Amino acid sequence: MEPPIGHDQNADQIAYWNGPGGQRWADRQQSQDIVLAPVADVLIDRAGAKAGEHIIDVGCGAGATTVAFARTAGPNGHVTGIDISAPMLARARQIAPARMPVEFVQADATIYPFVPSSFDLLVSRFGVMFFAHPALSFTNLHKAMKPSGRLAFACWRDPRDNQFFMAPLQAVYKHVPKLPQQGPEDPGPFSFASEARVHQILDRAGFSGIAMEPVDLSLDVAIGRGLEAAVQGAREIGPAARALAEQPPDVVAAATNSIREALMPFVSGQSVPLRASIWIVTARTS
Repeated sequence: MEPPIGHDQNADQIAYWNGPGGQRWADRQQSQDIVLAPVADVLIDRAGAKAGEHIIDVGCGAGATTVAFARTAGPNGHVTGIDISAPMLARARQIAPARMPVEFVQADATIYPFVPSSFDLLVSRFGVMFFAHPALSFTNLHKAMKPSGRLAFACWRDPRDNQFFMAPLQAVYKHVPKLPQQGPEDPGPFSFASEARVHQILDRAGFSGIAMEPVDLSLDVAIGRGLEAAVQGAREIGPAARALAEQPPDVVAAATNSIREALMPFVSGQSVPLRASIWIVTARTS
């Protein structure tokens, strides 16, 4: 499938999520959904979806949260998952139960022509931090919301508060150059870490009653399968994996040993829980 037409400045993200990066996430869908289940649980609780509602899941990825919200919306509701990644949406369509009231749209939410005033609830699990111009993106999404609409999404807080990312990455940095430095507002996992910036974006887009709840979680990167599963996960996905991309086998082997050493202190039985810090952001359409 051809990548979707999107906002010009989202082109890099569209290319990445339709290339090997998006395919790796699709391939690890089951594992990643287990790792991130605590995030989904908190988001679902705070979103307060109701039976019969029409819901949009932004950056829905492989569809786990889309399916979860569809179970709440029920047969009289409907959930639309929107994402730019063909590989991840292909996986989403595979896991969605037959006859469930869901649809998946491959599109850039910044410019997609949503039916105005059609959604009761906008949700996202880590899908909104990659827009080049998030105020423009949320303005477009705001138009799609009913006057009584609500918003609830999860985004990462500061990198230094997220052992989940930084423990494997710092181990890898003993062997390879650091990834290119990103500015605090550049598209990426931590672009919504600033509370002031998120308020500004949503306020400019027309949302009100904006609230940001800090939530600290423990995420088992081993998904109950032991240290080697945790090491493999760090090797295959996330910033440590990106730093190791295209490195020669001897460097990868040495970095893998360092990841193992870094994660050993966190081993608890067959689990390797790492600290993760997120915001749960809520707001109203008007």
